[in-house]
Amino acid sequence: MSQVERIRAETFHGRKGVVKNAFRYSVDYVLLDPRKATAPALFSRNRGNLMSVHDIDHGGTPGEGRGLEWAREVLLRQNLPTDRVLLLAQPRLLGHVFNPVSFWLAFDHLGHLRAVIAEVTNTYGDRHSYLCHRDDRAPITREDTLTATKMFHVSPFQPVQGTYAFRFDIRPDRIGIWIDYTTPGGGLFTNLIGPRLPLTNAGILASAFRRPFGSRRVLALIHWQALKLWLKRVKFNSRPAPPAEDVSR
Repeated sequence: MSQVERIRAETFHGRKGVVKNAFRYSVDYVLLDPRKATAPALFSRNRGNLMSVHDIDHGGTPGEGRGLEWAREVLLRQNLPTDRVLLLAQPRLLGHVFNPVSFWLAFDHLGHLRAVIAEVTNTYGDRHSYLCHRDDRAPITREDTLTATKMFHVSPFQPVQGTYAFRFDIRPDRIGIWIDYTTPGGGLFTNLIGPRLPLTNAGILASAFRRPFGSRRVLALIHWQALKLWLKRVKFNSRPAPPAEDVSR
């Protein structure tokens, strides 16, 4: 029985402000406990396969990540539970991966969601993470809105200022994540919604045939949307140096 789940998700991005731009596309995520990643033959951890997840892709600088060990250290520094920590991320497909955002979901011993680390990576290979939890450390419900100050350059068409508002609805049968970014004069709304399904060889093959380029397709879509914004003469912001700290709230 597979302990890795497939999230057959849909994501929406809508630009706020004077210049409008919106798009919606499907994307495949996996949800796994890195300590118990039993999975079908076409999926592997830390070695090549049709679909795989590698520790070096998460938890620190891309290509130098420490995976679950890093996530647990971040949580423990803030006295947050680490009884069960799951990774929600796009997998490698034939060795290639790009995750604009992945999520470490931290649960307590009762199975309540208590914290989320949103791991954001830009197309330049920089990364910064936002630690989301309630100020009172109580369980996170779908009614909670958790905020973070933007510290990191993601798109050249958005400034490094403003606030993220996160909402998480993590159910046994589906996942819903909403991020509302607000900055003076604009911002962006995005979401990730999809059912939780057991990862099977048939599901892996279906994903590979449906989206054979995997995360390369995501990169292509990002650059296509960037071209559209450039043609609309949206202000282009140069890439600043990433924050000195790798995690903020």
